[in-house]
Parts: sequence; C-alpha cells; structure tokens
Amino acid sequence: MGAISRRRFLQGAMTAMATISVSNLLEAQSTTPLKIARIDLYPVRYPTVMRFKFFEGPTSGTGRAAVLIKITADDGTFGWGESVPVPRWSYETLEGAVSTIEGYLKPILLGMNPFDLKGVHDAMNREIANSFSTGAPITKAGIDIALHDLIGRATGRNLAELWGRHLPDELVLSWTLNPKTLDEVEPLMEKGRERGFQNFNIKVAPDPKFDLELCKLVKNFAPDGFLWGDANGGYDLATALDVAPRLADAGMAVFEQPLPSNRLTGFQELRKQGALPIILDEGVISPSDLLEFMKLGCCDGVAMKPARCGGLVSAVEQVEILEHAGLMFLGSGLTDPDVSLAASLILYGAFGLKFPAALNGPQFLGTSVITEPFQPVGGKVRIPKGPGLGIEVDEDKVRQLVEQSKATA
Repeated sequence: MGAISRRRFLQGAMTAMATISVSNLLEAQSTTPLKIARIDLYPVRYPTVMRFKFFEGPTSGTGRAAVLIKITADDGTFGWGESVPVPRWSYETLEGAVSTIEGYLKPILLGMNPFDLKGVHDAMNREIANSFSTGAPITKAGIDIALHDLIGRATGRNLAELWGRHLPDELVLSWTLNPKTLDEVEPLMEKGRERGFQNFNIKVAPDPKFDLELCKLVKNFAPDGFLWGDANGGYDLATALDVAPRLADAGMAVFEQPLPSNRLTGFQELRKQGALPIILDEGVISPSDLLEFMKLGCCDGVAMKPARCGGLVSAVEQVEILEHAGLMFLGSGLTDPDVSLAASLILYGAFGLKFPAALNGPQFLGTSVITEPFQPVGGKVRIPKGPGLGIEVDEDKVRQLVEQSKATA
C-alpha cells in the first residue's frame, strides 16, 4: 500500500470508529439532561506487597499513589474514577494530579453534562493544554473513567453494553517479573505458578546479557507460555538491533518500547529488521499519536493502557484503529488498583483481547477499597458486569486508606 493510500485508509479508519464509539453515549445524552454537581477527591497510597521497580525510591516506597475520584450528578447519580500517577514512569505525581483537578479541571467541569464526553475532554484539554501530546493524561483519565461509570449507572448498562459489545466472564493475565538478580527468577515464577499463572511478562534493559538469560530461564520454566518483554525505552538503537534477534531465539514473543518514545527512526529500523513485533507504549497517548506512528511504519501494535492515554474515550478509539488496521492490541496497565483496573478489564474483555493481559495490580498491591476485590484464580480474573464499571466502592475503606496514607506520607 502506498503512502497516500495508507494515509487515507488510516484516516478513514479513525473516522469510522469514532462514529461507532460514541453513538450509544450520544443517544443516551439526548434523553438525560444531567449536570455535574460534585467532584470529590481521595488521594491515597495503596500498600505494596512485592518489589516493583517503578515504586522504589525515597517518596514512592510508601505505596502505589492514586487519586480516587467520585463525580456526582444533580440527581444523585454518581460514578467512580481513579488517576494512577507513577513519577518514575511519567512526569505526573499524586500531588500534581490533586492540584490539577482541584484548581483547574473541577471549576470548569461543574455544571457540565456528564454524558457529553467530547465536551468534557475538549474542556479539559483547553484548560490543561497539550504539549507533544495530551497534557496530564493520567490525571484526566480518572475524570474520564468516573464519567463512564456514572453514565453506565444512570442508564443501567455496563460499559461494554454502551460500546455495543459483549463481555466474557474472565480475562487471562500475565505474571510480571522484574528481578534484580537471576537467582530471584525461579522463586518469583513459582509464586506465579502457585496462583495458576502460565504466562509471563518481563522487564528488560539496559543489560542485554542479563535479559537474554532471564528470557531463557522463563521459557525453560514455562515453555508454552506467552513471553512478553518490555524495555520501557531502556535500550539504545544499536543494542536493541543487536539483542532483538537473540531475544526472539530465546523465546520472547513481542518487544515492547525498546527505545525512548522520541526515537522514531529507530523504531522504523527495528520494525524493518523484523526480528520481533515492535509494540509501543509510553509514547502513544492520543489516537493522533497512534496514527502518526502507524503512518511512519514505527510499530506492529500497541500495549494499551487507558490510564496512560487520558481514559476510555481515547483507549476505545485506539483499539478500534488497531483492529481496523490489522495491528496487534495488547492489554497492560500501570499496576492499576481497583477502579482503574475495572476499566481496563472491561475494555480488554469487550474488545476480545487475544493475549494475556499484563495487569499486575492484584500481584503487587496489598489492599482494596471495593466490596469484591479482584483476586485472580488459575491465572484468570473475573470481569465485572454490573452497571458502569460493575464494581461497588466501599467508602469506609476509602476513608480508612486516606488516613493510613496520611500517616505514611
């Protein structure tokens, strides 16, 4: 396909999916004249139970930061969302998310129709402007998820129903490995196997020798499992080109974010090399970002994270673009707790995720604020099917976690 034809194809895909994605919501909006009356924030730190490199450090050792968000309409209908900043993964912080919502987003959103998701996102993006891509997307994702939950509760429909999709009962998960030494690998894998996990995702880079040995150990332990390698932008191009064929020979199935997000020509070279499917993550925030990467031939797919890309409006559009273009769609997260995790489970289930999802909140987090916590069994986790996000938040547990978080701050 030529460059012009490919561009027209991608533009057509985006237009078609945008119409499909919002049709049910717009229909509901026309008969539901609600207004946003309250936005309540609950900054917390979920305690962690295993080491995860992005939560190490002097300020992140106290737990996994999150801002629980409750949005209430003028008729009393409410929805829950969650912003999940990770300073060592992105530039967003717990304190920044709270101040951004309180000082900038909350004043402009009060009084808006909660069903007007396009209007809400347009307003948020005017107030907190874009830079290279969407500004403060992790923070905005919490607002987006809360409004989706509110819309579902108001209409008595699960999010999948709002998208015209059906949900399976469960989603297959992947067990995350980020060992400091090779001696830690087998005990960590045994923990996963004890819980029924058969598929593994590993953190790689910057040491290719270590990464190759890690990959071999995992494949020897689980030869039939899906092995997903994520470099989080930690290689330079020369190293990535050298190690990719060897990682493939060792059994790795996909190569996620091998380079920093702005190394566009490097992604092109890796994709031309063809040793492994090149999967993007950190740099893909908006649908327009994804289309640009696709036009430039930079990727074979994307590891989707609703929390990363500003919420479910953006995530659904991107999944539909990938489906239409025949590219890979993988499901991952930001060690999502509770509310954010529910949104990801529904998205991935509704759109028929074909690969084990790297949703490791249940693996690394030590508490929950929902009445029926997500507990993987046999390497699978249930997908909530009630109205909205299909979960119920225990507000007493939320208040307790807020106080506990203050004590450890």
